[in-house]
Amino acid sequence: MAMTLHLDVVSAERELFSGTVSAVFAPARMGDVGIYPRHTPLVTTLRPGELKIEAEGKEDQYLYVSGGILEVQPHVVTVLSDTAIRAEDLDEAKALEAKQRAEDALRDQKGDLDAAKAQAELVRAAEQLRMIERMRKMRK
Repeated sequence: MAMTLHLDVVSAERELFSGTVSAVFAPARMGDVGIYPRHTPLVTTLRPGELKIEAEGKEDQYLYVSGGILEVQPHVVTVLSDTAIRAEDLDEAKALEAKQRAEDALRDQKGDLDAAKAQAELVRAAEQLRMIERMRKMRK
């Protein structure tokens, strides 16, 4: 019998994934983490990036998360994110537009708060674009 764990991925809008998986790879704040069954309990924050879901006998799934929280128990993993989008649903034009807006805001910054918001938006847009490019390469 193969070892598995249960994964729930929830955004502010909806549940994106709930099911049995063999591994999860997440963009933790201090570096990417790989979670396998019976992993040591862990709670950490996530940075914007790619969440990879591996299930035995099924194609890997990829989600973009804007950040959030990852909770790991021995057989249950929960990802809570403000925004989570399936890789195939990412919109390149919107990401490019958001990146341009953030770059413009950084050039025209009026204060530290504006700069911090623009920098965060730039990181989110850049991660989405990176994920779109990686998905293109995988399909070739």
